[in-house]
Amino acid sequence: RPAIRHPDEVRAARRNLQSDEVYIALAETFRALADSTRAKIVSLLMRNEMCVTDLAAVVGVTESAVSQHLRILRSQSLVRNRRDGQHVFYVLIDEHIEHIVGVALEHLGHSIELDAPPAPQRD
Repeated sequence: RPAIRHPDEVRAARRNLQSDEVYIALAETFRALADSTRAKIVSLLMRNEMCVTDLAAVVGVTESAVSQHLRILRSQSLVRNRRDGQHVFYVLIDEHIEHIVGVALEHLGHSIELDAPPAPQRD
């Protein structure tokens, strides 16, 4: 191991770290969001609650596939469901998930704008 050049800063930085369990849970959250279909589902649920049938129709996959994706999102406490008769509706668990995804989408929007060719100029 190389010698530590700034031991006080290293100690202070270590004190600022959360437990390993927190970072494992964080990685699992991002892993759940790392699938494009799940990201679409979360994006849709940012606007309003939806049932599996409607989610499948919008996303373009089977109801079974949507259910499997929702199972993963539920296991990570990203979405919750409520039953209304025979229908089950899904919604984001809280505004933190909406914020995380919103910030990521905003970041991507800026990245896409930066990579896009300049708009043609009008005379």
